[in-house]
Amino acid sequence: MLRDLFKHRPGLWLVALVLVLGIAGGLWWKLSHWRPDRTEMPVQGVWLTGDESAVSISELPGDGASFAYVTASIGAKGHNARFVDTVERARAAGMQAGAVHVYDPCIGADRQSANFVTMVPRDGDLLAPAVILRGSGENCRPRVRAEELESELVVFLNQIEMHAGKRAILAPSAAFEDAYHFGARSERRLWLARDWLQPDYAGRPWEMWTANSALRIAPVAGPVAWIAVRP
Repeated sequence: MLRDLFKHRPGLWLVALVLVLGIAGGLWWKLSHWRPDRTEMPVQGVWLTGDESAVSISELPGDGASFAYVTASIGAKGHNARFVDTVERARAAGMQAGAVHVYDPCIGADRQSANFVTMVPRDGDLLAPAVILRGSGENCRPRVRAEELESELVVFLNQIEMHAGKRAILAPSAAFEDAYHFGARSERRLWLARDWLQPDYAGRPWEMWTANSALRIAPVAGPVAWIAVRP
């Protein structure tokens, strides 16, 4: 019946297409602007990876960010040359700031911690350092066994914690946690990620949650990772 209706009234195809595109566009807009209810989670902030363009940091507090985590170092060599400047601008805007290291399971602890301490000054006012855990030792050449990866990771964490004077926050991806269960066994605080739905893959309560990994907000030209803190 619907085929016959569209056959005799071909303009209905265009109407239907416009409706579908409108619904899809509305859903995309809602999801790309979604944040947790502030009455349930009043403390929220952003993770600035260094890939954002034209970030107006001074405007972020007005958009609800009370803190900013900023990527400082990646593996043994990658770094954000604007880390210190971004931290200073975040503080000038009234936000707390912290450093992020993106851990490379294929590289030893000493080289990665050296990269971190080179980029992140000793500063008691910084938030606890956060360590992003992704990837797998199985993909390294040569392959890094699970026990070797954990041993190097523990050394790395001890090294940056001694530098920072604070216990690190672990931010394992779901795939990393499924492979190694490091977050579940560690006594360190957790920062988990799952768009729009609260994550549960570490088997114990998280403290921070990347609630929307591609949030669109006016102060940033492009998507930004939005973080909520458990009350």
